[in-house]
Amino acid sequence: MPETFPADALDWAAERGLGALAEKMGIELVEFTLERAVARMPVAGNTQPVGLLHGGAYVVLGESLGSMHANLHAGHGRLAVGIDINATHTRSATKGWVTGVCTPLHLGRSLTVHEIVVTDDQGRRCSTVRITNMVRDRAAS
Repeated sequence: MPETFPADALDWAAERGLGALAEKMGIELVEFTLERAVARMPVAGNTQPVGLLHGGAYVVLGESLGSMHANLHAGHGRLAVGIDINATHTRSATKGWVTGVCTPLHLGRSLTVHEIVVTDDQGRRCSTVRITNMVRDRAAS
């Protein structure tokens, strides 16, 4: 566990950004603390041809949150990179927004594991994503 964390993790995350793909998908960061990360994403623009939220969109939301939170844990001079991700989709969102709540299951020196529960506007679970990140020293530039 790093010795120091940013004074305001949400400011740190907002400054760092979630990346170009997350921006294209309309993902908005809502909360970002040492305990959890929360973001929302519109269904519109992220659907399959039949109007359901694309399964890959759930995974992008989950990986964006899990990797970002793992990098907060990694701390200065270290980098967390995804090495495994899986998702189980249990409901289909067709309109509105979905919200991902990311909580750490394991925060180790070299590995992190996060679970991201994605719900629709009615609070019904649509997908559960689990991501494992490897934490390593950042390469010298």
